[in-house]
Amino acid sequence: MVSRSEWNELHPGMRVRLGGLCQRSGLLRLLHRTRGWVRRDLRVLAYHRVLSVADPDRFDFDLDLVSTSVDGFRRQMQLLGRRFHPMSLGQVVAALEAGQQLPAQAVVVTFDDGYDDNHRFAFPILRELGIPATFFVSTGHIDSGLPYAYDWLVHMILCTQARELAIPALGLAEPLPIERRARRLLAQRVLDRLKALDVAAQEACIARLEAAWGMPRVAGHPDCRPMGWAQLREMHAAGFEIGSHGVHHRMLAKLPREELEAELRESRTALERELGTPATTISYPVGGVGAFDDEVVRATRDAGYQAACSYICGTNPLRAINRYALYRLPVERHMDANWFTAMLTLPELVGYPSSNREG
Repeated sequence: MVSRSEWNELHPGMRVRLGGLCQRSGLLRLLHRTRGWVRRDLRVLAYHRVLSVADPDRFDFDLDLVSTSVDGFRRQMQLLGRRFHPMSLGQVVAALEAGQQLPAQAVVVTFDDGYDDNHRFAFPILRELGIPATFFVSTGHIDSGLPYAYDWLVHMILCTQARELAIPALGLAEPLPIERRARRLLAQRVLDRLKALDVAAQEACIARLEAAWGMPRVAGHPDCRPMGWAQLREMHAAGFEIGSHGVHHRMLAKLPREELEAELRESRTALERELGTPATTISYPVGGVGAFDDEVVRATRDAGYQAACSYICGTNPLRAINRYALYRLPVERHMDANWFTAMLTLPELVGYPSSNREG
């Protein structure tokens, strides 16, 4: 499978050109009106970070998790407010439970993980423009303030002074490239292979590199911090939905049953304790085909959740909507305004291929 980084390097121009052509020709507005008549589906946008990165070559974390700049996000939300019907995932669930028909142009804005830039930059824009959104957070990181493990792995590979990368569990032992772009591609290759392991093996690999390179995650970093509970309480009080993303951002399908149930139960309990209302929605960490399965879906339903998002690219036909494996449309930093508009209007043609790497 082509990794997200490799896809970004190879193919963005094609989608930018297609989006621009459709916009200039006026085709997008026509298709926007007609698509709602012939195809009734729910579009769910997936964001991670909203951040203006001045110099990508000097950014020491995963650029693929920067969904858009602050200005770009404002323009995207203005478009949603003008042409679509934004809803929170909880509002969608309530409508489905009541047997009500969703609006023809229903769109849900979601965020995964719980980065502090969600509060600093995305939240004020959403509140100002009156756009509802759902934020899925990993409660263990909200408690600890620690960077996410996958982020830290990328950070270590980008910044280490070591000359070799050795991960025996992955059969990797190779020189570390000097050039930053090559290191980014290597880091994504490592992540893709790491996520094939069970969670215990994944965590052992990352801990081994932390010790070998003298780069403990407990040191933290100002460019990769989760939100705190005070920030989440402020957002919740302003009417934004806070959902679960597990406790420790672990791939649920790669956990023993007892630990899977604990991730689902304890994250929901923490959100209810801190925010005063139970979480009814969840996004599966990583979210691709290797991150959840039928057992995870059953456990999620049994834990009291009413809907769950995957990170598989696509839209959700209302006649056969699967509330426990909702498809989403990833928003990526390479998207310009035309591409973003085209993706919402023609997601089957302009969206990204599915990936199991993100979320």
